[in-house]
Amino acid sequence: MNITALRPRFMQYLEPVAELFVRLRITPNQISTLALLAGIVCAYLFFQGQFVIGSLALLVSAIFDLIDGSVARKTNAHTNFGAAFDWIVDKYVDGLVLLGVGISGIAILSRFLPVPPLGDFIIVGFAIIGSLMNTFIKPVVYAEIGYKEKVEGKIDDPLEGVGFFGRPETFLALILGGLTGFIWVSVIIIAVCTNLSAIQRVVYLYRTLS
Repeated sequence: MNITALRPRFMQYLEPVAELFVRLRITPNQISTLALLAGIVCAYLFFQGQFVIGSLALLVSAIFDLIDGSVARKTNAHTNFGAAFDWIVDKYVDGLVLLGVGISGIAILSRFLPVPPLGDFIIVGFAIIGSLMNTFIKPVVYAEIGYKEKVEGKIDDPLEGVGFFGRPETFLALILGGLTGFIWVSVIIIAVCTNLSAIQRVVYLYRTLS
C-alpha cells in the first residue's frame, strides 16, 4: 500500500482545478511544463535555504503533475509523447529538487555526527539515486516485458501498487521537512526508503518473473 493507491481520492478534490485548465484551453503538455517550472523554482529556493517557500512551490508542482492526466482525459488529448514527456519532467523535478537541498549549504549529518561536509552530499546522492531508480524500474519493465495496455493514458502494470515509498511519499517528506525546518530528516528518510522500496520492487519482479 502506498500513496499512489490513493490517487483517485486526491483527484476528486482537484477536479475543479482541472476543469479550470480545460476552460482556459491549457494543454496537458503545457501543464507538465508548468510542473517542471515549479520544480525548478523549488530547487532554486531550496538552494537559497528558503525551505518553506520552496515546499509550497513543490506542492504546486505536484498539483500540476496530478492534473495533467485529468485534463488529457477530459479533452481526449492523450498522446504517446505526452506520456513520455510526463516521465521526463518527473525525473528532472525529482533530481533538481534533491540537488537543491544538497548544494544549499546546510549540514545534514554533521549536526549530530563527526562527519565531513562530503557526508551531506553522499546522503543527498543516495536520495537522488533511490528516487530515480525506484521509478526507473517501471519503464524498464514496460520495455522488457511489453506492457502496452493503457488505462486513461497510463500503462496499467502490477508495479503500480508495489513499493512502500514512491514519488508521492518523496514529495510529502520534502514538503513536510521544508515546512517544519527538518529538511535534513526528510533527505535521510528519502535516501533510505527509496532505495529499500526499489529493492522491494526488484524482489517482487524476481518472484513473479523468474
